Amino acid sequence: MELRRPSLDSALQAGQTYGPCVAVLGIFDGFHQGHRQLLQEAASAARMRGLPLAVLTFDPHPTILLAPEHRPKLLMTLDQRLTAFREAGADLAWIIPFSRPFSEIEPRAFLEQLGRAIAPVELHVGTAFRFGHRRSGGLETLQEWGSENGCRIHPCAFRASDGGTLSSTRIREALDTGDVALAADLLGCPFELTGIVVEGERRGRHLGFPTANLAWEQEQLPAMGVYVTHVRSSHIENAWMGLTNVGEKPTFQGRTLTVETHLPEFSGDLYGARLELAFLHRLRGEQRFDGIEALRAQIAKDVQDGQAWWHTRHS
Repeated sequence: MELRRPSLDSALQAGQTYGPCVAVLGIFDGFHQGHRQLLQEAASAARMRGLPLAVLTFDPHPTILLAPEHRPKLLMTLDQRLTAFREAGADLAWIIPFSRPFSEIEPRAFLEQLGRAIAPVELHVGTAFRFGHRRSGGLETLQEWGSENGCRIHPCAFRASDGGTLSSTRIREALDTGDVALAADLLGCPFELTGIVVEGERRGRHLGFPTANLAWEQEQLPAMGVYVTHVRSSHIENAWMGLTNVGEKPTFQGRTLTVETHLPEFSGDLYGARLELAFLHRLRGEQRFDGIEALRAQIAKDVQDGQAWWHTRHS
C-alpha cells in the first residue's frame, strides 16, 4: 500500500496526482463494522472497475484542533488505522494533514482539490460524514459535486447488529463501562492496546504472579478492572491467554494508572517487547483488599476463572 502525507494543495502544486480510482473518505477512529462494510464495498467496486482503491483520512483528529475541550479519547493509533486500510485492500492511504487553515476551506473548494488530486470515479462515505468550513459540507454537497464531475457517490448508513447506533462514540461508551464484549461486537474484533513492555514496581513478581507492564499507545482504555486478554508479540512464538489489570493498585495506595498483564502459562523476560493486548472478557472491577494475602488469593481466583473462560472458548 502506498502512503502519502502532503496536503492536497501541496501535492497538486508538485504535480503528484493519483487516479483515476475508487475512493473512500473518512476519519476512521475505531475501525468499526460500518467502516469495514464501507471499505469492502469500495474494494469490490474497485476490482470490478479494474481501478486502485484509495482511502483518504485526516490526522490529527479534527476535534483536537477545533474543539479541544470536547476531544475524544482516540481508540486507535494512526498505525492501527493504516493496518486496517491495508488489510481491507487499499492501494493508497492518503493522510491529509488537518490544520486550522485547512478547516476553513469551503466544502466545494475541498472537493475540487480532491477531484484534481485523485480523480475518483466513485466516492464512498458514511451518511453522517461532514467536512469543510464549519462542517457545512455533507451528503447533499457530495452528490451535487459528484453529478457535475462524473463521480458516483456511495453513502453507507452505519447500523449496529443490535439495531442501535454504530459509532466510535458508542464504542468509547462501552469501554468506559468495561463492556469489552459490546465494543468487540461494534468493532468487528476485540479492542486492542499496543505498546512496549517497560519495568514496573515488580509487585506482581513478589506476589507470585509476574506481570508485563505496558506503556500503551492508545488514548482510550477500558474501565478499571481485570480482563481476559489475547496476547501477541514477535518476542513469543504463539498467542497467549493473559490476565490484564487496568487500574491504580488501590491495595498499595496507588495513584498512577497502569496496564499490567500476567501470562499464566508463559515464563520468560518480556522487557522491551512490543505487545498487542486484545480485550476479550471482563472478570471484575478493580478492588481494594485488606492485605497482601487477600490480594494474592483473589489473583489466584482470577487466574483460575480466566483460564476456565479461555479454555471453554478455545478447547
